[in-house]
Amino acid sequence: MNETSNLPQRPSAAQKMATMRAMLKSGKIIVSPGCYDGYSARLIEKKGFKACAVSGAGLSNSRFSQPDVGIMGLLENVDGCKHLAQSVSIPMMADADNGYGNAVTVYHAVQYFEEAGIVGINIEDQVIPKRCGHMRGKEVIDPRDAAAKIEAAVRARRDSNFIINARTDAIAVEGLEGAIKRAKLYLAAGADMVYPDAIASADDIRRFVDAVQAPVNVNMGFGVRSRPTTPLISPLELEKMGVARVSCARMLPAAAIKAMDIALGLWADCSATGTIHDRPDLLAGIEDVTELMGYEFIDALERSVLSEEELQRRYRDAERSFVIRSPH
Repeated sequence: MNETSNLPQRPSAAQKMATMRAMLKSGKIIVSPGCYDGYSARLIEKKGFKACAVSGAGLSNSRFSQPDVGIMGLLENVDGCKHLAQSVSIPMMADADNGYGNAVTVYHAVQYFEEAGIVGINIEDQVIPKRCGHMRGKEVIDPRDAAAKIEAAVRARRDSNFIINARTDAIAVEGLEGAIKRAKLYLAAGADMVYPDAIASADDIRRFVDAVQAPVNVNMGFGVRSRPTTPLISPLELEKMGVARVSCARMLPAAAIKAMDIALGLWADCSATGTIHDRPDLLAGIEDVTELMGYEFIDALERSVLSEEELQRRYRDAERSFVIRSPH
């Protein structure tokens, strides 16, 4: 048996928080794709992104098969985020929706998310129950009550590097100027960053950034597909506008839905007509999946803790691996 000390170790939650804080201070835009499950979280890291975020909508849709209208509760959200945060080495933020109540519930929410290994949260100023940010019929609470939630969030965090991202949905209700007023109030309450959801144009983004003079988060939604609200703008262009962070919460869930729909269509055709479809351009192979999910680490761990005799018995010198590999 070999020593396990040489096996790779993920950074601690505190290290991830410090990394995220340093990125926020760097002046370079943080590109933060949204994840919703283990595959998406690991793919974001594999593709070289330095940060990611759990999509509240994606988690609610995929884990509970429910729309993003506040049905998923605080502890359900935290539990899902905990497992995702532990699966990657990059900092991961999360959606805390509207804080699940008042300033008291926000206080506890922050501590739950921080204990789960999340590096920061979005807290929005919608009423309860909330709606997805790009749906009609949104309502916002009194800005003073929303600011009290932000103040409670700041007081609750144990690590000062934990990011409080104050999201306002007021553009749809009070217009851009109303959102700017709210953002300034939330910053005064201690928010580290402000997030004007569903902002309508590049000019509005510039006006918002210039007005608040603080880190601003912009949501690019589907990332590589346009939508009726915020237009598609590249991270490079957003950085020139002074934006601190860009997220695209809907991109990977939407991509997965499209891919699954295509694959199911092909399998339905095969079932009905007998036509065989072999589409490695559409589906990952077994080696892709096992590599993504960390089987190499499991192999290395086995080699470090099992005796040579046990390894010989299990694998008979094949490749000493769980994975049955395709012939090359």
